[in-house]
Amino acid sequence: MKEFYSLNLPPHAKQIPSSRHHIRPSAINSGARSVVTKLQKAGFNAQLVGGCVRDLLLGLKPQDFDVATDAHPEEVRALFRRSRLVGRRFRLAHVRMGREIIEVATYRANPTSKDAEQNSDGRLLRDNVYGTLEEDALRRDFTINALYYDPSRGTVIDFTKGMDDLETKTLRIIGPPENRYREDPVRMLRALRFAVKLGFSIEKKSSRPIPLLAHLLKDVPPARMFEEILKLFHGGKATKTYKKIYDYGVFGVLFPYTHRFVQKHPAGITAKLLLGGLKNTDLRVNQGKPVIPAFLFTILLWEPMRDRMKTLHSEGLAPLTACHMAAEEILAMQSGHTLIPRRAAVPIREIWELQLRLENPRLRRPARLLENRRFRAAYDFLLLRIEAGDADPVHGNWWTRLQEAGLSQREQLIRERRGIQKKKTKRKNHGVSRNRRGEKSQHPERR
Repeated sequence: MKEFYSLNLPPHAKQIPSSRHHIRPSAINSGARSVVTKLQKAGFNAQLVGGCVRDLLLGLKPQDFDVATDAHPEEVRALFRRSRLVGRRFRLAHVRMGREIIEVATYRANPTSKDAEQNSDGRLLRDNVYGTLEEDALRRDFTINALYYDPSRGTVIDFTKGMDDLETKTLRIIGPPENRYREDPVRMLRALRFAVKLGFSIEKKSSRPIPLLAHLLKDVPPARMFEEILKLFHGGKATKTYKKIYDYGVFGVLFPYTHRFVQKHPAGITAKLLLGGLKNTDLRVNQGKPVIPAFLFTILLWEPMRDRMKTLHSEGLAPLTACHMAAEEILAMQSGHTLIPRRAAVPIREIWELQLRLENPRLRRPARLLENRRFRAAYDFLLLRIEAGDADPVHGNWWTRLQEAGLSQREQLIRERRGIQKKKTKRKNHGVSRNRRGEKSQHPERR
């Protein structure tokens, strides 16, 4: 196995022994440890890197474990039988250890002007250049994510004073902030997300360019943006994250159609619905309950969709048809900013369309709606709308009672609801039903 001195670390690189950090060996994923050990025994340098090291040092449980090595992807593939190579811009190895997949990446370097390919805004389009351990550290986004840990020796390697920033709870980008954000605008989202997630402060030089460069996020592929949106809002701190990205001018770039309504009425229904929905999402995540992308986008895009639906309805379309068309238009428009895949778009439309049914007292066979696969999500969304002042509480109360009632009680509830609706209609017509010539009719109008 290679010794640490074989790395030829420069004087400014710190090696922090186990006696000076708080990483517990028992907290390290056994599969990741095995991958590092096998690479080292084969004569390669290898360490755990990135978010897993950061979280271990902070006493948090890492979501996944990544490995960095000087072995090339093909060499990793040859060493591990249960592995495969992935990625186009830069090849990575996915090594399967039991039921887990450990990502193994070769050390990379910042490309020279000869190797780099950038667009007019400075975003890197091609940067697949192998490098040394130090070069790999310097091309990472933030100092706290550029820490390396060798589980076999219990040593942390720090090239960028990331340990100091962990101590002061500071988020600092590596290199000139504006250049690094231009190279990859998603780094701005990561900065805001990490600041909220970890409770860190973004260093002033690192935070200052974000509002000025937020527009560059428009150039990020929509498919990548969809995944980043889920990371922002499904991490258990969606409410704080929303406020953070709104304050930095990022929310308007991600959701321009929703942003118009929030901007016009900061304390209006849209803002209340968003905050209520995100608070509910945080509660579910922190209780270990599942959350789905569709529900998040149902909340975020409800007001733009309904506004368009009202316009189409005023032009003569039936409410359900208007809702369907408006949903198609808004989802297509939003997909130009953050791709909404079909697996999310279909339930979003269904939840929206079910709002019309849930608020319709004359709905035929309402009990059958309880069997609809989207009923629960639609019902939960209705309750959020009621809480935001966007729907009549009568509807929510009635559907709650219907779910709790037995078969005989359900029939009674349905008759009562229809009876109330009939009385309202009769009062509107002064209690008299008339035929086409305006004469009093013997029989009430059928409904």
